[in-house]
Amino acid sequence: MADVKLATVNKVMLTGRLTRDPELRYTPSGTAVVSFSVASSRNYKGKDGEWKQAVTFVNVVAWTKLAVLVNEYLKKGSAVFLEGSLNSRSWETEDGQKRSVLEIRAQTVQFLDRIAKPEVSEEEFVESGGGDGGLDSEDEVPF
Repeated sequence: MADVKLATVNKVMLTGRLTRDPELRYTPSGTAVVSFSVASSRNYKGKDGEWKQAVTFVNVVAWTKLAVLVNEYLKKGSAVFLEGSLNSRSWETEDGQKRSVLEIRAQTVQFLDRIAKPEVSEEEFVESGGGDGGLDSEDEVPF
């Protein structure tokens, strides 16, 4: 069985609301990175027949121009649809404790609130050299 090759897929799609304002920072080389957390819920019927809601909190990170836009247009409570991949990091604190985190590295963030611009992906910004991803005005928002 060891010689069986499996295709690898690392893709996450999630809708939810930001649980806190995005935190924008820059790496020493000047690359923008933003961190935020999203609460996503699901409804299910419990053993007692009553409907219940389970909420999952997920940490998200976005880079470059996407990071700047997320920081500019989103705030605590903003609704988003995001696509990305799972990423794990580990480090050691100054006092020697080992830490690790599993987070989503966002590649596309679609702003679902009416006042925000629609879907923006990291690739669009790289290809366009920055800019606003071809969005000229709020009149172009399809909702």
